[in-house]
Amino acid sequence: MSLFKKKKKHLETTTMDYGVRMITVSKSGSANTEQFNTIRTNIEFSSADEQFKSIMLTSSMASEGKSTVSANLAVSFARQGKKTLLVDSDLRRPTLNATFSIADPKGLTNFLTEKDMPANAVIYKTTVDNLSVMPSGPVPPNPSELIGSRKMAGLIKALEANFDLVIYDAPPLLSVTDAQLISTRVDGTVLVVREGKTEKEALRQAVGLLNHVNAKIIGTIFNDVKGSSGSGYYGYYGYYGYYGKEDKK
Repeated sequence: MSLFKKKKKHLETTTMDYGVRMITVSKSGSANTEQFNTIRTNIEFSSADEQFKSIMLTSSMASEGKSTVSANLAVSFARQGKKTLLVDSDLRRPTLNATFSIADPKGLTNFLTEKDMPANAVIYKTTVDNLSVMPSGPVPPNPSELIGSRKMAGLIKALEANFDLVIYDAPPLLSVTDAQLISTRVDGTVLVVREGKTEKEALRQAVGLLNHVNAKIIGTIFNDVKGSSGSGYYGYYGYYGYYGKEDKK
């Protein structure tokens, strides 16, 4: 049972209609871009024993910036020379086709529902070297069923074999079960937390849901932090260290 019984809020649709801000493309030398490069480095070195082939980014609730972070982080990895694929696995509130201006794209939903469709048919190259994307495709009536299917599990393994890194932009944890399902099949999960937006109890519940399915939480990205210049920036923290610090307040 959810602890949140507040008045239902209107969900933002700006990123669905117009895409997310690609800071790493439009301002490649900015402080925010350097933050994404730092996040990339921290993720790479978060495990000394294995190289991550697939990671999932999610949040506790909607509008916390997971799609913006996912897209910009994918650019950072690609520019390092890694053959990177960004997958829009948020089948209810997709943003990737708008972000990369893919008109009427076939996507993940088409692959999962249409017989004999090859994965290559729903993968698109971008103007960023080494970066490809897989849009979500049309909104299906049964997103969680598709995400939890054996065909999706097989796709995740196949993509890992063909890319250096696959990044999944997944739905919020407290809204639907999709992110939990994906987290059990990828190498690591990163939680996106937004200053002034994410509620502490929501974050606790989100972590509990991931721990319930034995997901590997590799870190937290704390975004939209206001610096002295007034602009937001992105920071990366080891999850348990960050959570303990907050818990002392």
